[in-house]
Amino acid sequence: MIIDAHCHVWPDDIARKVLANRPVGLDPVHDGTLDGLRRTMDAAGIDMAMTLAVANVGRTVRRTNEFVGQVDRSRFIPFGTVHPDLTVEENLAALRDNGVVGVKLHPLFQEVAFSDERTREILIALAENDIPVIAHVGSGGDDHQNANGAPENLHAMLSDITGLRLIAAHYGGYQVLDEAEQWSVGTSAYLETSWPPSMGVLDPERVIAIIRRHGADRVLYGSDWPMTDPATEIAAVRALGLSPEEESGILGGNLARLLGIESPSAS
Repeated sequence: MIIDAHCHVWPDDIARKVLANRPVGLDPVHDGTLDGLRRTMDAAGIDMAMTLAVANVGRTVRRTNEFVGQVDRSRFIPFGTVHPDLTVEENLAALRDNGVVGVKLHPLFQEVAFSDERTREILIALAENDIPVIAHVGSGGDDHQNANGAPENLHAMLSDITGLRLIAAHYGGYQVLDEAEQWSVGTSAYLETSWPPSMGVLDPERVIAIIRRHGADRVLYGSDWPMTDPATEIAAVRALGLSPEEESGILGGNLARLLGIESPSAS
């Protein structure tokens, strides 16, 4: 079973506008729509995908969660949004009312910081309600944005919040792999493998060392669709030469266990 842990989606008209602006300076390779994601998954042999929807400001949190809460649950796992402009209860209600099972936190786009007490209050509530979180960690923006999601601040936040099921995207430090190895690897977070424009640009021996040090059972495949091609990223994972158990876990088994998804072979 292959599950992609990192797929951004938008309503069709919004997807066109967002991707026309080349977010974080990358050239998208797919269209950002739900139909486009389904076609990509079918072509790459992907069974399920976490669909991530992010609200940049508090006033759009509820309608963003309404959108992602309507996805086809047989293929898509809805991860919605929170924002510190809203109260903790307003954020929880917007998730609960739309059946959203997890949260995407994006320091670059949302102006939220791991060190901000308002963000931490929300994360504590998510931990108490057993709602998993995937967060962008590392660089990709200006100095202020990069500090918001710095691996060092992630480490401090995880040390202060117990019970949080957190997935640290981009091996826990996009564009700052040295910092990721210092602060993210070995924490309680799950590490996710996406690295736009492709994980294939990383030294495979270094990636293997990170996976083994962190524990292959706590590493999850993700593509960062539509900015990368999932089939290419799956091939990069398979090219590492991991054991069959490590590879199958990273490509889907670990995430299925984390989210309580029953694989087809188990039914």
